[in-house]
Amino acid sequence: MSIAHRRGGGRSGVEIRVVLDTGTARLPLHVQVYRQLREHILRGALRPGTRLPSARTLAADLRVSRNTVEAALAQLTVEGFLERRVGAGTVVAGSVREVVPFAAVAGDESSALPAPSGPPSASLSVRGRLLATLGITEIEEDRVSTPGASDARGFPSDAWQRLLARRARDGGYAMLRASDAFGVRALRDAIADYVRLTRGVRCDGSQVVIVSSTQQAIDLASRLLLDPGDGAAVEEPCYPSARAGLRAAGAVVHHIPVDADGIQVEALATHDTVRLVYVTPSHQYPLGVTMSLARRLALLQWAQSRRAWIMEDDYDSEFRYAGRPIAALQGLDTHGCVLYVGTWNKVLFNGLRVAYLVVPPALVEPFAAARRLTDGFSSPMLQTVLADFLAGGHFAAYLRQARAHFEQCRDALVQSIAREWGDVARVGPHDTGLHLVVHLPDHIDDVRLARRAVGHGVGVGPLSRHYAAASSARGLLLSYGGATPASIERGVAALAPHVREAVAVRRR
Repeated sequence: MSIAHRRGGGRSGVEIRVVLDTGTARLPLHVQVYRQLREHILRGALRPGTRLPSARTLAADLRVSRNTVEAALAQLTVEGFLERRVGAGTVVAGSVREVVPFAAVAGDESSALPAPSGPPSASLSVRGRLLATLGITEIEEDRVSTPGASDARGFPSDAWQRLLARRARDGGYAMLRASDAFGVRALRDAIADYVRLTRGVRCDGSQVVIVSSTQQAIDLASRLLLDPGDGAAVEEPCYPSARAGLRAAGAVVHHIPVDADGIQVEALATHDTVRLVYVTPSHQYPLGVTMSLARRLALLQWAQSRRAWIMEDDYDSEFRYAGRPIAALQGLDTHGCVLYVGTWNKVLFNGLRVAYLVVPPALVEPFAAARRLTDGFSSPMLQTVLADFLAGGHFAAYLRQARAHFEQCRDALVQSIAREWGDVARVGPHDTGLHLVVHLPDHIDDVRLARRAVGHGVGVGPLSRHYAAASSARGLLLSYGGATPASIERGVAALAPHVREAVAVRRR
């Protein structure tokens, strides 16, 4: 139904229409009347001082009860849109003029709010435009490639839910109130025990700061340790979101080549302005190589001599399938220049949103303060349950099972590639992690090939995207963290025709 009324107050010529859906509408009728009248006021079709028909008249014209109209008008009056005066009826409040930019010409239906004169980015700051550009690029890439996260379907959810239910039942107010910006101490201590035992990290719980993700750790380090225009270095190729995070903080990012022994420290030494370098020494992302001991010592010497920082992302260190685990770079640091980053989101499940930084004692309070200012804190409930999960041995048991499963997936992937793709594909190092790189001939369009691979059951991303500078390197990152051996074999076989086609079509 609809009803049209001419505007009061001596004005004429424009009709105000209220359309009601009395059939399948989810909104009550009084809410429909309220919203449409409010919209007319906000658009300027009903201007300050305009007199509305009486509730009785509106109800009769709309064929609804007077109570329905009264409820709508009462709500608009409470919110300050209308004034109801004895003897004067109901009018649009004069105070509305102060907050609504009405059109200058009365009676013009174009009196809606003016359209923006330019793109939304025109009103952003320089840093805001940079953040938007970098972030949108990452979002778009997320849609076509699958990061190497573990399969949450294998997570021991029953044990987790029991711990969660116990804390929810017995934890009391402590589980509901704000958490310390440093993180829950029980979790910080449990993390310190874990990384000392398994990764050779030298720390205690007081040096652990809880964050939500590796990306947040990069963001905080960039804000605290770098000024706009300072130099930062990343591996080439590297984790694209790390590069983007440093650029978003205003750093000038330098790209240092990686070879079979890791980052080339001698190339890093030629950049005098670098104050922080981000590295993945135990399992370089994306190539999978391990930084040699000689390179590790050289990198530490470089940082000491330059009074620079090293941000060590211990990427995928939990999943090593051959030989003894490689000790963390931080364990070799005798001058307090290494910030060690780890995450539970990858090894457990992405929705957890709990990661951690191990920092030199002098940086603990600044990092916690920055976390408090920019994000606050992580859920105390989830932090406490994770501490229980670690202390109760559930994580160790899960990790043994998960490592065995992913090793089978890794083997299935390597064997399937050799069988289905032949000698055109060269598999990179694969002793660690939840993905591997398949190197392909340099004429292949790996971006196009990766996009065509979406939906075949294997997480696929183009290697070329991980290079900042022009490079002839082409290949695919294949993730097996969310797969099974059977699905991997089917996926690799399904991709084989696309790979053969890409190899056959040389660049013109």
